[in-house]
Amino acid sequence: MITEHALLPVLPGREEEFEAAFGQARAIIASKPGFVSLSLSRSIESPSTYLLLVEWEKLEDHTVGFRCSAEYQQWRSLLHQFYEPFPVVEHFAPVAPANS
Repeated sequence: MITEHALLPVLPGREEEFEAAFGQARAIIASKPGFVSLSLSRSIESPSTYLLLVEWEKLEDHTVGFRCSAEYQQWRSLLHQFYEPFPVVEHFAPVAPANS
């Protein structure tokens, strides 16, 4: 299992519009092979910053299967207009079981 982590710096004043667009985009990513789960959280201290965590079965499900798909172009058109600067995306692999 791989966790994709992205801090999304949404343009101030466009948070509600972003959240509505993300509601549409969620179905796009959830339909892709290898997708496991997704959570989107909003910062309390910096309300224009969101934390996106997506779990994938393997790294290539995100980097190839999703990012090289036609559906990714739909995702981009819905969401990329809201970011300044563009988010840094990193992937994480577990090093300890969650229930230890």
